[in-house]
Amino acid sequence: MSTATEGKATFARGVHPPEEKQLAEAMPIEVFPTPAEVLIPLLQHLGSPCEPVVENKQEVKLGDRIGEATGFISSPVHASIDGKVAKEKKATLPNGRHVRVIPIKAAAEQSLEGRALYDDIFGGEWPTGDLERFAPEEISKAALEAGIVGLGGAAFPSHVKLQRNEETPIEYLLINGCECEPYLTADYRIMLEAPGAIVTGALLARHATGAREVIIGIEDNKPQAVAALEAAAEGTGIQVRTLKTKYPQGAERQLSTALVGREVPTLGLPLHVGVVVHNVGTIAAVARAVLRGSPLTHRVVTVTGAGIREPKNLLVPIGTSYGELIEYCGGMTDDAARVVAGGPMMGFTAGSLEAPITKGTSGVTVLTRDDVRRAAETTCVRCGRCVDACPLHLVPTKIALAARAGNEEVARRYHLQACVECGCCAYVCPASIPLVQLIRVGKIMLSKS
Repeated sequence: MSTATEGKATFARGVHPPEEKQLAEAMPIEVFPTPAEVLIPLLQHLGSPCEPVVENKQEVKLGDRIGEATGFISSPVHASIDGKVAKEKKATLPNGRHVRVIPIKAAAEQSLEGRALYDDIFGGEWPTGDLERFAPEEISKAALEAGIVGLGGAAFPSHVKLQRNEETPIEYLLINGCECEPYLTADYRIMLEAPGAIVTGALLARHATGAREVIIGIEDNKPQAVAALEAAAEGTGIQVRTLKTKYPQGAERQLSTALVGREVPTLGLPLHVGVVVHNVGTIAAVARAVLRGSPLTHRVVTVTGAGIREPKNLLVPIGTSYGELIEYCGGMTDDAARVVAGGPMMGFTAGSLEAPITKGTSGVTVLTRDDVRRAAETTCVRCGRCVDACPLHLVPTKIALAARAGNEEVARRYHLQACVECGCCAYVCPASIPLVQLIRVGKIMLSKS
């Protein structure tokens, strides 16, 4: 039987930024109208980019494969609309990557739109019995063929984490329903509107990985989601546990510590302590891939912030531009100052509204001038607040200042590569040092050495 714990677990350190969930949490998932054109990036996941398998002017249907995975850590991409392929070109993503994209110009008639599209992705019955008829390797293969990656933002190819590992068996399958990033509510709406898909996907993942226990972790600022998942998981053996609301509760390492007391070693993976973590949206996509043979062509995106006129949660074709989503939500307010891909803690500023939505885009947050106003940077006062806040027990100022100075030896000694760029350090820094940006620069420095 599924149960929520009486005591609310958490992890050490972290921060409590303003949640700002109220802007969009009450808005049901709305299907975004088919855009005139989408730009499908051939690299929208961790690992190797795809290679195109379509030609200019070729007609494609929704779900057709247009990019083939080129390595084990890779993921294919599919057409998100019916239409005609245009000449390949390049686009710049908010994270600064220049990637190859395949444009698709929409056909006049679409095979699946509106409510029919929503029902195909989230609706219908989601069985909880007789799922053992699928072989474990069949489940992993379905996730690969469907192009599923981590939809929480990491975009790690999901089929890799669905494979059994005889050398390091999985004991705990953790499903992340925390959505701890401020403003974003896409996962929350999926938990309310499609809890059955999440539970079915979790059961399939349990069978695929051989996990002994399945636990869905949800922060205590989402009581309706807890209730919805408890009802859907009744009688399945899946546990639903309530966690304290704290950032970054949904990070793999912190979730492992909070839910099962397993600390992931520095530079290690949850796998090394018998844990695998999947996001709720990801695991729902796994259910659809296995049971319905459907690839990942759309994702839920929260368009929110005080700088957006009508915050919404939208089911969006991958490859739609940021600008089109913002326009659909009434446009920006007069005091809008910054568009962020994702949320304000871990997101990237969007340099162009023509950039396409990718599989890893969980939100578009529009901040106002008041939101982004910050004090001028001053010298580090060695107060230690960044150390106290870092959930990975790192020394962020040492790492960031070593990166600024180009000192690779110090950066490595203080485990620069272990940083997950959660932003806790920058959030609490009284000197307004751009710690996360410096650490990102440091990672580029080490990658070139």
